[in-house]
Amino acid sequence: MSNAQKDARKLADLIGAARRTTVFTGAGISTDSGIPDFRSPGGVWSKMQPIMFQDFVASRAARREAWTRVFNRTAGWTGAKPNPGHYALASLVEAGKVTAIVTQNVDNLHQDSGVPDHKVIELHGNASYAKCLDCEIRYEIEPLRPRWEADDDITCEACGGLIKSATISFGQAMPEDEMNRASIAAYECDLMLVLGSSLVVYPAASIPLIAKQNGAALAIINREPTDQDRVADLVLNTGIGPAMTEAVAMLKSMKTG
Repeated sequence: MSNAQKDARKLADLIGAARRTTVFTGAGISTDSGIPDFRSPGGVWSKMQPIMFQDFVASRAARREAWTRVFNRTAGWTGAKPNPGHYALASLVEAGKVTAIVTQNVDNLHQDSGVPDHKVIELHGNASYAKCLDCEIRYEIEPLRPRWEADDDITCEACGGLIKSATISFGQAMPEDEMNRASIAAYECDLMLVLGSSLVVYPAASIPLIAKQNGAALAIINREPTDQDRVADLVLNTGIGPAMTEAVAMLKSMKTG
């Protein structure tokens, strides 16, 4: 058995023994889909400055730039396809092994891979649609394009409030309901599986620690070391897609064997 297979076996054993697994995903699970991460060299924020939430609200020019990025897909967060890591997770959700996926990602790829909406807890929002900042009515992106092309300020038809992509911008408050749901999922699980997160962005990165502090096992798969490796039960510095695909295959063979 190769080292990669041994690592996959350790992961499969942890998942197989768990009654309730909560998964925490970051940008690293989506890089194989061609979506850049945020902070590394060549990442999104090395190519363009983020637009602060306060600037979006206060400045028409900032809003115009934000919408230009949305319609030109400058950040590259939409339009990609799920990769084997996403599909491996979707199979674990379908099998009842994963009860919740808490994600820092805004790319909608968990849902696109087949995970039901109610199983995905999006801490940083979703780039595939927009919302009114006041009444929170949801808007699909494409129907807003003519207003952007006409250089109109894009406002809500119901209340007149500003419409913004449904991502959480720098300076914007974290979504309270999602943070509460994520905390509950962390308290209730007996295995927290972290996939592709550097675990440096708080308060989101506190979620795996909540699970660990309440007795859950903690497994981390990330190409680079994280600050939480020291408290983890299993750390794999490897590709997420191959490791998860192998682990899922082993779980299926264990079940049928």
